[in-house]
Amino acid sequence: MDTTINKEQDLRPSIKILSMHPLKFALWLFIVTIVMIFAALTSAYIVRQSEGNWLIFDLPTEFLINTIILVASSVTMHLAYMAAKKDNFKQLKLFMIVTAALSIAFFIGQFEAWGALVDRDVYFVGNPSGSFLYVISGLHAFHLISGLIFILIMLFSAFKLKVHSKNMVKMEMCTTYWHFLDGLWVYLYIFLLLNH
Repeated sequence: MDTTINKEQDLRPSIKILSMHPLKFALWLFIVTIVMIFAALTSAYIVRQSEGNWLIFDLPTEFLINTIILVASSVTMHLAYMAAKKDNFKQLKLFMIVTAALSIAFFIGQFEAWGALVDRDVYFVGNPSGSFLYVISGLHAFHLISGLIFILIMLFSAFKLKVHSKNMVKMEMCTTYWHFLDGLWVYLYIFLLLNH
């Protein structure tokens, strides 16, 4: 009887169970939602642009500077993640502080970029090209606020020594989300640069 059961078990296909932390799964669902929102926005941008009545203008230099700042923040976020994996608390705190400072610099830069747009007579209300630019950059900034809050929570946890090599789930999530937001902005900047 036992050998029959073993033979039947051997005949069944091997099933591997993939497991993911529930919080990570929720984060990935959230990221997919954000991707769909921005895919819809950029698609609508292209469709509306092809209909005519589209104001042509150069993007403010501040957008390029903000892109560089955000890429730098992604580097410091990765360095913070690596420091957490090695239980290097001093570097972890330092790189988290720098990441938070760079993200705040990005927000300030976005306000300056919007001011530069106003100086060029590109407003939220009026021509659709300006409206799309404000909505796309503003919606990204809104999502970046959630990333900054996550960074500040992780920074607070780092100071309480709750982020270390044996407790990396939230740090991994924070790093993933931040890299995603940075990559999303790089995509949006290139898209706007090529389609303005």
